[in-house]
Amino acid sequence: MAELPQSPLMGQMMSQPLLISHIIRHADRYFGANEIVSRRVEGDIHRYTWRDCHRRARQLANALKSLDVQMGERVATLAWNGYRHLEAYYAVSGSGAVLHTINPRLHPDQIAWIANHAEDQVLLFDMNFLPLVESFAPACATIKTYVMLCDREHMPPTGKLPNLLCYEDWIAAQSDAYEWPLFDENSASSLCYTSGTTGHPKGALYSHRSTVLHSYGAALPDGMNISVKDVILPVVPMFHVNAWGLPYSVPLVGAKLVLPGPALDGKSLYELMEQEEVNFSAGVPTVWLGLLNHVGENNLKFSTFKRTIIGGAACPPAMIDKFKKQYGIEVIHAWGMTEMSPLGTTCTLQPRHMKLPEAEQARVLAKQGHVIYGVDMKIVDDAGDELPWDGKTFGNLMVKGPWIVSGYFKGEGGDVLQDGWFPTGDVATIDADGYMQITDRSKDVIKSGGEWIGSIDLENIAMAHPAVQIAACIGVFHPKWDERPLLVVVKKPGVEVSKDELFAFYEGKIAKWWTPDDIVFADSVPVGATGKILKNKIREMYRDYTLPT
Repeated sequence: MAELPQSPLMGQMMSQPLLISHIIRHADRYFGANEIVSRRVEGDIHRYTWRDCHRRARQLANALKSLDVQMGERVATLAWNGYRHLEAYYAVSGSGAVLHTINPRLHPDQIAWIANHAEDQVLLFDMNFLPLVESFAPACATIKTYVMLCDREHMPPTGKLPNLLCYEDWIAAQSDAYEWPLFDENSASSLCYTSGTTGHPKGALYSHRSTVLHSYGAALPDGMNISVKDVILPVVPMFHVNAWGLPYSVPLVGAKLVLPGPALDGKSLYELMEQEEVNFSAGVPTVWLGLLNHVGENNLKFSTFKRTIIGGAACPPAMIDKFKKQYGIEVIHAWGMTEMSPLGTTCTLQPRHMKLPEAEQARVLAKQGHVIYGVDMKIVDDAGDELPWDGKTFGNLMVKGPWIVSGYFKGEGGDVLQDGWFPTGDVATIDADGYMQITDRSKDVIKSGGEWIGSIDLENIAMAHPAVQIAACIGVFHPKWDERPLLVVVKKPGVEVSKDELFAFYEGKIAKWWTPDDIVFADSVPVGATGKILKNKIREMYRDYTLPT
C-alpha cells in the first residue's frame, strides 16, 4: 500500500496497539467471575472463570517460553472446543507466536502437508486424537514437541511420539507471572488453512489488528448482537476459522461461554443448552438438522435458546421458518469465509422491513444480508465491470476490508487481489438496500444454454418439502443445453416421497426451465471436514449420469 499523506494537525489520542492479549486481560479485569463451561473429551463438565482462564494462559505462555518458542513461530492445535484450547488461543498469540488451528477431520496426509507447510514447532492435541497424531507424526519435519491436552492420569503408558508432554504437568510447573509483550498490531496472530481453493490448502494469516477489529464488528447489534447478558455456545469448531471469532468476541463483551467439546450430536447439544441456559449459538446447517431432529422426535422445547447464527453454507428458508415458528428462535443468516476472518454479512431486518407482510420479511431473511461495518462488497461481470444492485442481476462477489486477506501464506496462489478487491468465488445478487444473496459458488453454478441456474435456490425449495432431509443440486452434461440440473435427495427417516411429488413441488416457485431434469434418491451425500456438502464429490459420483430425454 502506498504511504498515506499526513495531516499538518494530528490528533492527540493515545497510541495503543490492538493486541489479542488485551482481550483476555479485559475479560479478567472486568468480567473475571463470569463462567466458562466445557464438556471435556474425558466426558465430564469442567467449570472455571475468565480470571482462571487468564491465569492459566499466562502459565502456558511461560511454558512455551521454556521451549524457546520465538515470536512468529507457529504453534499448532488439534483440538475440540474446550477450555484448554481456549487457553492456547491467548497464550500462543499473546506471547507473539502464531496459533495454527488444524482441522482433525482432514486426511492424515493432508494434516502432515499443512503442518510442514506452516513449519509448526509444537503441536497441542486432545487425547482422543492420539492415534491420528501418531499416524502422521513421522511425516512432520518441523514439530519438535507434542503436548497432549490432559492430566497425568490420562497420559498413555508408552508413546510413539517424540518429546510427548502432559499439558497439565507442563503448565503446572510454570509461574502465572507473565507480562504480555507489546509489539506491532500488524504482527501475525493465527493461521487457518482453507480447502475451498484449488490445489493444496492455502493459509490465511490473520493479524492481531484484524482479529481485534473483527471481534468488535462481530459483536455489533446488527452483527452477532452479543453482550455480557448472553450465554453463548459456539457449535462451530475452534478449528474452523477460529469458531467464527467467538473465542475473541465473547470475552470482549464478558459473556458466559459454553464449549461443547466433541459431543455435537443433537441430544448432547440439547442437554448442554438446557443445563447451562444457553440463549445464543452458532453453527452450520448440517449441525442444526441433528438438533432439530432430536427435539422434534422427542417432543421437546427450548427453555432459553433464543438466537442462532447460521453460516458456512446457505441456510434453507425452511430451517429458518422452523426455528422461528415452532421454537421461537431467531435465525441470523450469516456469510463469510476463511479469507474474511470469517464474518462478512449478517441478515437482520431494518425498521422499514417490519411493515412488510411476513412472507416478504422471510424473503429478506433468507438472504445472506448486509455487510458489517469494515467490509465493502460489490458484484462484477467476467470483465470486471460493476453490476447494478437490483436484487436480480447476479455476478461475481468481490470484497475488501481490514480483516480480509491480501494474499495467502508464503505467497501461495500468487497475487489474488483484483484492483484491491478479493474475489470470493461466490456468485450473488445485491438489492437496492445492500442485502446480498448468494446464488451459487462460481464453480457450482449450472450453465444451461448460456444462462445461469442457481443451485442453491433449487436446493432450498426441495428442503422445504416435509419429506426431504438434505438436497444437493449439480449440473450434469446435456447434449443440447451443455448442462442441466440434477437433484440428489436424502429423505427423512421413515418418510416417503416420489419424484413426481417433488417435481410438482417446484411448480410456480421458479421459472419452468430451472426445474431439475431428474431427481435421484440417495442414502447420504458426502460432507466435508467443516460440515459443508461436497458438490465436487457429488459431481464425480454422477459424472456419467444420463438425463432422461
